[in-house]
Amino acid sequence: MPISFSQEEIFETIRMVRSENLDIRTITMGISLRDCANEDIHKAATKIYDKITSRAKNLVCIGEEISREYGIPIINKRISVTPMAIVAESSTSKEYSVLAKAMDKAASEVGVNFIGGFSALVQKGCTKGDGYLLDSIAESLAETERVCSSVNIASTRAGINMDAVYRMGKIIKETAELTKEKGAIGCAKLVVFCNAVEDNPFMAGAFHGVGEPEVTINVGVSGPGVVLNAIRNNPGADLGSLADIIKKTAFKITRMGELTGREAARRLGISFGIVDLSLAPTPMVGDSVSDILEAIGLERTGGHGTTAALAMLNDAVKKGGAMASSYVGGLSGAFIPVSEDAGMIRAVEEGSLNIDKLEAMTCVCSVGLDMIAVPGETSAEIIAAIIADEAAIGMINKKTTAVRIIPVPGCKVGDKVEFGGLLGTAPVMDIHMTSPNIFIKRGGRIPAPITALTN
Repeated sequence: MPISFSQEEIFETIRMVRSENLDIRTITMGISLRDCANEDIHKAATKIYDKITSRAKNLVCIGEEISREYGIPIINKRISVTPMAIVAESSTSKEYSVLAKAMDKAASEVGVNFIGGFSALVQKGCTKGDGYLLDSIAESLAETERVCSSVNIASTRAGINMDAVYRMGKIIKETAELTKEKGAIGCAKLVVFCNAVEDNPFMAGAFHGVGEPEVTINVGVSGPGVVLNAIRNNPGADLGSLADIIKKTAFKITRMGELTGREAARRLGISFGIVDLSLAPTPMVGDSVSDILEAIGLERTGGHGTTAALAMLNDAVKKGGAMASSYVGGLSGAFIPVSEDAGMIRAVEEGSLNIDKLEAMTCVCSVGLDMIAVPGETSAEIIAAIIADEAAIGMINKKTTAVRIIPVPGCKVGDKVEFGGLLGTAPVMDIHMTSPNIFIKRGGRIPAPITALTN
């Protein structure tokens, strides 16, 4: 059934777009590549390139068409594909970077800014193909421009694969070293997950899950500026009333996202998937989740009360979105990436926000420790321990958590790393340098919690 809008809602949306940075952050086409497997990796690469370019050839132009016609900015057009470790496993070659380059070439051909799915799901152990893909991540991210990689190392049902956790610590260090001339930007395209979802439209963690249709459109909406303005317009509201205001705002944002996504799917002749209503900040002034928390009443993000304010914000956004659409999915919550949020950067620089507080905040929001730059001397073991801590939060709380961490070679605490665009500027943060080496090197699997027994 088509969604109808009143004239008042249309005018309100126009105002949100013009003055409050409301946009569709991404329309992401998910494409199944399960039929591209081949014993010959070069033939597989050709099939991958051909399928992506044929299916997504009109994605960018239709996105731009809709943006012009509706007057709603669609910032990114992206592609996610079947986890490449699954597609590549029948190949006799170990050189999975060949497939990453085919993905990159196809993404360039169709004009998208990122393609996600150079991924593996190893929460309970690695197959041969998973291992080859992990071995190829650093080289693949260094030699491609648009390819994003993700690895799921834990889940509530499986526990935490600590062998994979340690391996990812080493891979992140290797990726940083291979891309050090660009500020270790390869690490900004690599996410380590617990409880990864199959329909996430946001990079760098998007992949097209095996339970998804052949081709689909998933939409990521964002509106921190709209929520911020709604809060500022109600300075005397108590917290219960403020939650209702945020819910109503999220409702309007989600309706706009679903309208756009359904129209894109209709014009492309494919199925509509989900709306991810995450509040995803950008480095632009007025487009910050941190600013929302401070508008609620905190002097500075990171101070006492931050986790409670974020919990209220996240819950209200989810409730409003769920009322607006029956197809809410992805991650859907408030993102807190440090480098992509001007308010978060300010809080770090002023000493109010540290990695311990960020970890606490991830218990109540999406998704995890995101876009955090740390000193280049940080060891693989410490990075692995950070990943393990974040995975434990996700595993125990039955939620998706993730780590996107960037050990910048040659940089120390207080330095800044410029990534540009939506990736922003990362202040190098202080972390604990006490050794977790014995713990990390024990290996094995941390068992699933008792809450996993739900059948």
